[in-house]
Formats: sequence, C-alpha cells, structure tokens
Amino acid sequence: MSTRIERRAVLQGALVLAFSLAGPPGLGAQTAPGKLPGDLQRNPQLDAWLRIGADGAVTLKTGKVELGQGILTAFAQLCADELDVELSRLVIVSGDTRHSPRQGATAGSMSMPEGGVAVRAAAAEARSLLLAMAGERLGVPVSRLTVQDGTVTDSTGGKSITYWRLMGGRTWNRKATGTVAPKPASARRYIGQPIARVDLPGKLTGEPSFVQDLRPDQLAHGRVVRAPSQGATLLEADVASVRDMPGVLGVVRDGDFLGVIAEKEWQAHKAATRLAASARWREHARLPEDPYAWLLGQKTQDTVIDHAERPEGPAPARTLEASYRRPYVMHGSIGPSCAVAHWDGDVLTLHCHSQTIFETSAAIAKMLGLPAEKVWGRHLSGSGCYGHNGADDAAADAALLARALPGRPVRVQWSRQDEHMCEPYGPAMVTKVRASVDAAGHVLDWTYELWSTSHGTRPGGEPGNLLAGRSLAKPFPQPTPRNGGPPNYAADRNAIPLYAFPGRRVTTHFVTEMPVRTSSHRSLGALANVFSIESFMDELAHAAGVAPLDYRLHHLEDPRAKDVLRKAAELLGGSARPLPPHHGRGLGFARYKNLASYCAVGLEVFVEPTTHALRVTRAVLAADAGEIVNPDGLTNQLEGGLIQTLSWCLKEEVRHDARRILSRDWSSYPVLTFSEVPPVEVALIDRPGEPFLGAGEATQGPTAAALANAVFDATGLRARELPLTPQRLAALREAARPLNP
Repeated sequence: MSTRIERRAVLQGALVLAFSLAGPPGLGAQTAPGKLPGDLQRNPQLDAWLRIGADGAVTLKTGKVELGQGILTAFAQLCADELDVELSRLVIVSGDTRHSPRQGATAGSMSMPEGGVAVRAAAAEARSLLLAMAGERLGVPVSRLTVQDGTVTDSTGGKSITYWRLMGGRTWNRKATGTVAPKPASARRYIGQPIARVDLPGKLTGEPSFVQDLRPDQLAHGRVVRAPSQGATLLEADVASVRDMPGVLGVVRDGDFLGVIAEKEWQAHKAATRLAASARWREHARLPEDPYAWLLGQKTQDTVIDHAERPEGPAPARTLEASYRRPYVMHGSIGPSCAVAHWDGDVLTLHCHSQTIFETSAAIAKMLGLPAEKVWGRHLSGSGCYGHNGADDAAADAALLARALPGRPVRVQWSRQDEHMCEPYGPAMVTKVRASVDAAGHVLDWTYELWSTSHGTRPGGEPGNLLAGRSLAKPFPQPTPRNGGPPNYAADRNAIPLYAFPGRRVTTHFVTEMPVRTSSHRSLGALANVFSIESFMDELAHAAGVAPLDYRLHHLEDPRAKDVLRKAAELLGGSARPLPPHHGRGLGFARYKNLASYCAVGLEVFVEPTTHALRVTRAVLAADAGEIVNPDGLTNQLEGGLIQTLSWCLKEEVRHDARRILSRDWSSYPVLTFSEVPPVEVALIDRPGEPFLGAGEATQGPTAAALANAVFDATGLRARELPLTPQRLAALREAARPLNP
C-alpha cells in the first residue's frame, strides 16, 4: 500500500503575523472575543485539559478515546507542538469520567474537528500564559523568550526557567479565552509528520493493553445467559443446582436478566452453560421475512430535508429512476465485548471500551439507582469497535453482577455468539431515486427518498437503551428511537447530494419500530445513501453517453470535490490502460456529511464469467481532510474504511428467520480475509491552515458505489442490492438473459 501527499498551501495572513517565531502573543495580545473552538466551548477550564507537574510530566486530558484510529497520537502532536515540549514528556489521560473533559461520543469523524481544535487552542493558550509568567520571573519581555522542551530561555541574556518550576503542579484556575492564535505551519515540529502511534508499542509486544487483558487482584468472572431471540421472556431456570457447582460465587436473576459469577473463567463458562440448558423462554415470531418490504410497509415520520424548485426552463427530455437496498450489517468486532466492574459499597468503578464512556456510565448509574458521580467510568481499548457495538451492554452486565458481589471486581466476557446475536446492527435501508434530465442527459430535477429505522440508540444516559436495563424485573423502557441531529446526519447522512442540481427534493421516511435492534454503525446512513446516489450518477452518465468522471465534474461546483475526483481518476487510469476481458473500473465520490472530508475511491474488479465470483484487484483513493496532523494515521483510517466496506459489500448480511438471528459465527457471517484485500494506493491532499475535517468514515459510501460501478463496467449488470455475492450477480445475469422466442 502506498501513499502520496500533495500540499495545497493556504494563505494564513494575520495568523502568521500574530504569532511570530519569537513566540506567541502575550496576555495583552487579544483577538476579537467569540465562541471558543470545538469542545473547549463545553469545557473552558484549562485545568480540564492540561496539567504541568512538578516532576516535568505534562498531562493532556481528553474525553475522546482511542478506538484504533490514532486519535491520541494526533492530539499529542498538536499539544506537543503548541506547548513546545517533547512528545515523550506527555502523559495522556483519556475517557475518564473523573479526570477528563466531557466531550461526548468518540464518533462521527468529529474527534479532530471538535477535539483537535480544542487541544490546540488550550495548549497554545497555556504556552502564552507560561511565557508571560517566565518573562515576569526572569525580568525580560516575552518577545526575547524561546522555548525548547518546556525550558524557557532569554535569547539574549541566557537565563532560563522551566514550565515545571513555574507551575510546580499547581492548577491554572482560569478559563480559556480562545484569543491566542496557534503556531504557523513553519514553526511546527510534529504536526504534519507520520509520528508512530503512541498506543501501538504495547499492543504489538503483547503488553496488557485492552480491557480484555485487565486482571485486577481478586478478580471474579461473570457470564450472562442470553435470550435465544429478541424480546423473549424467561420462564424458569434451575438456579439452585448451579449455585452448588465448583467455584460458583453467585447466580443473579432479575426478571429476564440471568447471570453467574465464579472464581475462574472456565468455571463461570460451565455454570452459564448449565444454566442456559435449563432455562425455558417464551419466544415470539417478530422478525420480518423481507426487511425491505417491511420497511416500505411501516408507518413513517416523513421529513423533507432538502427542497429547491427548478427555475422555469426546458422540459425534461426523459426521466430515469432506480431503487437500492442495504441489508442489516454487523460491527463484527474480532474480539467480543468485555468489561470489568468493581462495587465497593459506595462507588462502582467501571472499565469498558465504550465510545460513550460518560453517557454509558450515566445510564448504568440510573439503572443501579445511584447518583451519576458514584459510577466512575474508565475507558480501555477493546479489540474492535466501528460504532455502537456490544461494549455498553457488556459494561451494564458487569455492573449488575459486581453489585451482587461487593468488594471484588467482576469481569464479563461476551462469547462470539453473544456478540453476533446481541449487538445492535447497522440498519437495513431502502432508497429510491428519480432524475429528470435534459437532451444532453444533465440533471434538471432530482428526487430522492430513503426508508430506515434508527441509527442512534446509544445509551445516552438512558438504561432502556441497554440490554440489561430493559431485561430487569422492573424494566426501563427503551426511549422511542429518533433520527437524531440535523438533516444529513443520521439515517439521512449524505442523502443531500453535493451536486448542483437545479431542482431537488430529498425526503426521509423514518421508521420508529425496530424488529431487529439497530444503532450506530460506521458511517450510519452514508453507506446506503452514497451507494445509491453515486451508483445512479454512474447510470445517468452512461445513459447520457458521457464518461462518469466528466459527468460528475459537470454537476459539481466545489473545487475541492473536483480535485479529489480528478486525483482518484488519475491514479485509477482510464483508456490509456485498457483492462482485460471481464475486468472493470468504477468511481465513487462524496464529501462525508457534506461538511467533513472529501473522498473519491476508484476500484478495479474481475468477475469470473462462469461462477460470477467477484474479486477486487486494485483500489485507489484520494482524500482532502483539510490540514493533516498525521498522514500515517489518516492513511490508515482511509484504507481501513475502504477494506471494511469491501467486506460489507462483498459478503456481509445478517441472516434471520421469523424468530432468531441465524448469523451466529464467522461461518454464518463471513468477512473479508487477508488474501482478498487488494493493494490500495492513497493520495492525500494537504491544506495547511484549513480546518480539520475528520476522515474516519469518509471512504464507506464511495467504496460501495465504486464497487457496483466497476461491476457494471465489467459485466453490464447493474447491482442495486448489497452485498454483491456471486449468487446475486448470477441472478442479475439470469434476469438480464433474453427470453427464448
């Protein structure tokens, strides 16, 4: 895999003038007051972000958490550059409800746009304060001071003092003003460099790094017996016989919640297995045979999220339309969810790998009837995330079992079957798109509709959003699901096209019922919406007899969007490099959420003509994420999103019958293997001085569309339903075969 970086310089003007290489502006240098940047607005106290210890350690605190996206490394780069300290001097406290600023979910590709700007601003302001203090202590003007690794030196007199002598572990005891400009690009050391991730050494050398590795003293092990299907009611279980098994410390039943605690993990497993074998459940046939027909038949909350009437002009020459489908998809975390909880009779300490450690801790406190401050949530990495998976539910399981065994930590480890059957899935979706075009095939009127259940049932402080919370004898009701956020945000993420169509109407049909538990899955509705829009743009281009790249460029006004499309097309190649038979190329493009990263993906595929086996032979992508802090981290995120999406679009689909989920393991829910991963070439367009855009979910939609478009190029078949399995392609071929006379 290779990476290219193109730097598109942006004039920084007054920013460079306000912050010369001699040092930042002093306390008297104020810019116009305004809203603090990003998460600093919600957490304005400098003490929430930074601590300068007397021992020379600089502690950076953040509520955003490491999910494998490299965010703590990027934050460290920003902090070290703005403070002028070595990276090795930083100690990072992340996702700790007692010690970190409350920054909400680590999700939506918002860590850099919200958290990165806050870290940068806080560190810049802290440096300005420290230089003012140093100037006063040394008796020299701030303009004569330089800093190297926290040592402030008078550039003419040679006198110096360190940050740690100035602060000595004291608190800042003041709010950020947001008036200190960050350093210009020319004065940065770490930003823009491929710094190795700070969390990787321990993970690569086998040190305990994940919550699954946590083994505190006196650890007990818990297991929860799962209902065989969603909504099942527990009628009875042989609790008495299990209590007498070797090592068993307790059996907990509360309504439909059933769990065991034992001294050793295998003892807990054996006890839970016996308990499960004795349990009788009342099940209900509640799963739809056809999820797409079910969606289209439900009562919906309809919202027109974009509408523009086309000015009068020529009547359309023709109208084209199509419908697209995306199935229920799992997160499919390689390591099943896990949590460790410890109840000391007063405070519950909770270690888990949730993306929403503050909100999950609040939901668990409410479930246990505790004040919020009595649950101390501490994030530890888990082996797999990609959205709202089972991490929060495992934490609730551990909390309930720990409450039954005061004084000892209890570890709950989910099984592979637990993870596959109980995690919240990415929702199935149906979309319909219609375009009226002029005589040249250009779009005059664009109509787009989508049908979806909720993409957002995270705990959010509500125990009814936890499996355990709504399983108790006195259950917490699940809040009515909603399509959270502004338009273009959840189910309708990227449903508003970036193209400049004269007439537009985009409608969200939101379904509040959920026969299958669904929630946030990487990119939310953007996967289905971009797959639909970009597939249809390809159809329109071919109908017009125009190259797909040229057709897109004609309908785009944003120059940055055009840049990534041209770059991806350049990497992919075209008529200058003909492909063999049964091979094809395809493009897909989007600006994630219409406000985050720009990304264009190009794929080459081979479709075996007899078996219809589909293989991706090559992948390229071009991305513009604004200013790049760590090109290595950005590349990893983009590559990872592309590869994961290929897995979704080639193989993944949750199977079920009328009662139960049938996708229980890797054989019944296959994912992409290493041998099936194509070479990936990445081109990054760096724009120093531009805002961070966030890129963790930018490749999902474009990859899905590029795949379908490449299949059409190879076969002439239009695939409008995911995943593109050999069976589905064979059915398309059969449907396209002319009837015998």
